[in-house]
Amino acid sequence: MKNKILVEVKVPEIDETYSVFLPINKKMGNIIILLNKAISEMSGGNLKLSNFNTLYNAATGKEYQVDVILSETDIRTGTKLVLLS
Repeated sequence: MKNKILVEVKVPEIDETYSVFLPINKKMGNIIILLNKAISEMSGGNLKLSNFNTLYNAATGKEYQVDVILSETDIRTGTKLVLLS
């Protein structure tokens, strides 16, 4: 699993938290889309699909830009993230 990291994603909109593996070689925009689809499925549709989700670092409040590759960010295994619509 060298090419993935395990993070915790909090989704305040549905008051749920998920542990997910993220691919380190993908752009954050693609990761946000994948997270939105996966969490929508896992929540039974409680999280509506959206093109306007944003991912933040829960500890620092930093917003991640969609055109940056995950490996170029400060996200590491164990990082807590927040997904907002």
